[in-house]
Amino acid sequence: MATLGLSKVFILDKYFTELQKFWETEKKLQDASSSNEAVHLQQRLRSLSTELVTLRNRLHVSQPANASGPASATSGPLSKSSEKGGAPASPAPAVPPRTTLPPGGAVSHGIGHPAGHTLTASAIVHPHVNHAGANALSHNSTATNNLISELDPSKQRHNGVSDDGIVSCVTALGCLRSPPISSIIADVKNARSNQSQHRCLPKVTAPSAGPATSTAFDDLIHLPGPLTEDAVLKCLQARFCAKQYHTNVGPILVCVNPYTDVGNPLTLTSTRSVPLAPQLNKVVQEAVRQQSETGYPQAIILSGTSGSGKTYASMLLLRQLFDVAGGGPETDAFKHLAAAFTVLRSLGSAKTATNSESSRIGHFIEVQVTDGALYRTKIHCYFLDQTRVIRPLSDEKNYHIFYQMLAGLSHDERVKLSLEGYNLKNLRYLQHGDTRQDEAEDAVRFQAWKACLGVLGIPFLDVVRVLAAVLILGNVGFTDGPGVEVGVLGENELSSVATLLGVPPPALLRGLTSRTHNARGQLVKSVCDANMSNMTRDSLAKALYCRTVATIVRRANSLKRLGSTLGTLSSDSNESVHNQAEVTSQHASTIGSSAGGTGSRSMTALNNAVRHATDGFIGILDMFGFEDPKPSQLEHLCINLCAETMQHFYNTHIFKSSIESCRDEGIRCDVEVDYVDNVPCIDLISSLRTGLLSMLDVEGSIHGTAESYVSKVKVQHKQNPRLFEPRTVDCRSFGIQHFAGRVTYDASDFLDTNKDVVPDDLVAVFYKHTCSFGFATHLFGSELKALYASDTVPRGVSFRISPTSHTDLLNGDEPISTLTQDFHTRLDNLLRTLVHARPHFVRCIRSNSTETPMHLDRGVTMRQIRSLQVLETVNLMAGGYPHRMRFKAFNARYRLIAPFKQLRRAEEQAVEDTKLILQNAQQLKSKFGASTSWALGKRHIFLSEGIRQQLENLRAETRRRAATVIQARWRGWRVRKRWSLRRTTLGVTSGIGQKKSQQPPTRANTGTVQRNVTAGTGTGTGTRPRPQPIAGTPPPDPSEKCADQKMIQQTCTLFGLDLERPPPVPPSRSYTVTGNTKLGYPQTRIMKMPFPEEGEGEVVLLKGETVLVVGASPRRGHLLVEHNNTTLHVPYQFMELKPCNINV
Repeated sequence: MATLGLSKVFILDKYFTELQKFWETEKKLQDASSSNEAVHLQQRLRSLSTELVTLRNRLHVSQPANASGPASATSGPLSKSSEKGGAPASPAPAVPPRTTLPPGGAVSHGIGHPAGHTLTASAIVHPHVNHAGANALSHNSTATNNLISELDPSKQRHNGVSDDGIVSCVTALGCLRSPPISSIIADVKNARSNQSQHRCLPKVTAPSAGPATSTAFDDLIHLPGPLTEDAVLKCLQARFCAKQYHTNVGPILVCVNPYTDVGNPLTLTSTRSVPLAPQLNKVVQEAVRQQSETGYPQAIILSGTSGSGKTYASMLLLRQLFDVAGGGPETDAFKHLAAAFTVLRSLGSAKTATNSESSRIGHFIEVQVTDGALYRTKIHCYFLDQTRVIRPLSDEKNYHIFYQMLAGLSHDERVKLSLEGYNLKNLRYLQHGDTRQDEAEDAVRFQAWKACLGVLGIPFLDVVRVLAAVLILGNVGFTDGPGVEVGVLGENELSSVATLLGVPPPALLRGLTSRTHNARGQLVKSVCDANMSNMTRDSLAKALYCRTVATIVRRANSLKRLGSTLGTLSSDSNESVHNQAEVTSQHASTIGSSAGGTGSRSMTALNNAVRHATDGFIGILDMFGFEDPKPSQLEHLCINLCAETMQHFYNTHIFKSSIESCRDEGIRCDVEVDYVDNVPCIDLISSLRTGLLSMLDVEGSIHGTAESYVSKVKVQHKQNPRLFEPRTVDCRSFGIQHFAGRVTYDASDFLDTNKDVVPDDLVAVFYKHTCSFGFATHLFGSELKALYASDTVPRGVSFRISPTSHTDLLNGDEPISTLTQDFHTRLDNLLRTLVHARPHFVRCIRSNSTETPMHLDRGVTMRQIRSLQVLETVNLMAGGYPHRMRFKAFNARYRLIAPFKQLRRAEEQAVEDTKLILQNAQQLKSKFGASTSWALGKRHIFLSEGIRQQLENLRAETRRRAATVIQARWRGWRVRKRWSLRRTTLGVTSGIGQKKSQQPPTRANTGTVQRNVTAGTGTGTGTRPRPQPIAGTPPPDPSEKCADQKMIQQTCTLFGLDLERPPPVPPSRSYTVTGNTKLGYPQTRIMKMPFPEEGEGEVVLLKGETVLVVGASPRRGHLLVEHNNTTLHVPYQFMELKPCNINV
């Protein structure tokens, strides 16, 4: 009988887990409060039922005919088999399914237990169902010995769960009341402690159990045995220990961050020396291939929690994209982009509680590609974390540039910027966060940042003046005085800020402390209180910083690269490629409908317009990752909404589209993927009327409070399971169950942060007539243009902190968009662009939460595997139909695999050709265990990942063989065509050589001539020719227009040339250069090889012989050697310099 190996134990443990899920889901179904929830739970029950049936079938092994006796009914869930070996049997019901363990899979209890105790199939039962019979498992001591031998004491976990985990897993089932279950666990523990006494057979390990075998699977779909979370984790951990951090799940790439390069600024320059993993190279090459073949835009989307290495991977991908399509890192385009990222990383990254290089700016790097060649790049930035400029969290830092500036500025620069005497301890915007600093490292980074500003053509002093003003502005404070006006704390600091910004100090003070209101057409001036003045000061600091970043991005995008003459727009304006695509698509749709065309024509025009607007780009998306800081603020809610949206985009493309396509075309798939849909969480946050962000906008419009906002949210979403009550008793906090975990948000500053406004009283200060600093005026250029379009300034309007394009500025007293509205609009525009692109997903996982190098925390990694739904992806790729292609497209790509004569090549017979291709592909068995199934739909052919990989391998091999044959034939034809000319040339040179030597041709000389003919060249000495340098230029192309006689004469006159007497060839040098030393002649050299070579005549100079070089030969590449009173022309490759020369 077979033994119960580790793979069977995995299945059994998985069965326990799935059964527990089944029971819990059924209990939830009984308590369901809504029809939608009930439908969802019923679908989950069906999915779990299918999974349980699959696991039962995997455990089932047919018994011999004499292995089971007559069935006897039993009333309890457990029974003892008779001593004669009879086993009561009964068929297991379909729902809930029960494991029917094979007889070889019996777990005997020979260690301190009666021999009759066996684990029956009815040991796993439903608490509400009575079962009449069960399959008893026969006792087998060999099974026990094998099981014990497989449990290595070095392994601290059994199927990824500790001993206590196994006990708790079985105990949680509630209905497992049988002593044999606990006996089995006790036996396993005893076996581990007494392994040396009970090991009888050599260790037999399942293919997926050990790290040594797991490293061989670079694609998780090829994992043998049951696909469980633990199997996936073990494979990733084994590859992590082997320093293989990238693993495929079909076309999807999983990257584990090992933290081996902590402290890297994560720019194109800093990652230039990092070796590129072949998996990342494959992602880039696949994107370039698909874009060049189809012309369809491609998007490489990186997702994962904060600190999972998304930015690091994006820089490697961008570098590889330049190597493939952009000419490499030596091009001007790469240098400009590298400089832009060096500048933006310092301005847009900061230290958080869990990530020392956290990107606080999302990037969408749009690389325009035409015919496989890169010609323009553009950076779209998404800046959210504005509050960090004025108030970083207690254990976090402000943006890196502030610390680098304080460490890298010279004394003279500090004096010029009014920063003398300031440090991290006395600057209010920096002192509340983490004040630890590596000054040497920050100074080095600041010098690199300064140099990169010069590469971009941005004045260094202009930027640091604004940044210094932001820092000093934090030390300006306002207090309520006895009169109407407020008091100023730090008048010297206020004067310094005004000087740096080029505005008069009184004007700046008025802009910060006064406000103009429009009351029914009448303008009213008022003085702000201290609280309002301090908020205006903070708004100015955030506006100066955000607009400086936007100006640098706009400057980086405006650089002309690779011959591009197209202008670009600000990444922070809504005039980006996303809105261009939207406007063009709306225009096309209007044209189609107004022209009287049908709906299909309008749709075609729409698709063509969108494709034209976004044609030819390869995008790399590095957006915000999920994070859970404490306390979580409004920016973090928007960041987590972005992470939820990217997760939903992944679910839609990978799971939902596959399932719906199979259902629409009548394809029945054996694998039902039970993925978690996060649409309810997205609706909770961003739905139109009842979403948290919409309710926040309404609360801000009626000047509500944080307490009233939170209370309305809890009343509105009282029945929403995604909203939970935090443990804290604060009435201004609430919790949300995100796809990656629970987060508690503090709404104290939600309303103030969401306003995101700067009053026009303050903006008017920077008008060119009152501001002498042109860079500061440029930062508010669009707002000033809109403001001074009217005669009345200021007139009580407000502008957003972040820059806005002139066309989007609203006139009069109309309300402007809030922070959340603007972010939501730009996120929708981004999604609209991604929808029309072919996505390539890279899922990033952080190995631990402390940034410890080469340490993988199983708990942290497992939580991310579950949140990213890696197991569900593996299940779909391994057993489902994740790929579909039109029959015509499939035949066009893979028809070279099938025999040419058997293909029909008719459009109406495309299905028959598809079948023929797949049948030929399936004749070759795959060396892995992945499914190679396929199914014919109504319009598409559905492929599993296994058959797709097999088709691609066969296609690549067929093309390689065909290329080899074509090259061989062409080379043979070329040699034969040139053979007559070479033979004539060789005959002439051989005759000259024979005349010089005055020697009759011998058999040896004839052989030499024949060998030279085979070589295809000949020289005056009849020896084998050495490689010659290129002399002259290739002949002109007849199709090209030649220069006329007048141009030739002008050139000759300009440079003093004579067409009848060309300039003489310069004489050979009378010396040799080695290193930094000139060596004259004569020289002593040592022969590296015999001259002439063996078989090319009588050897004159032997290897290792010392010779005297007297000068350079008139023959190119030769030196004159005196030997036995004879001068020889010896190629320089035959000799090397002697360490001690006789003439230096």
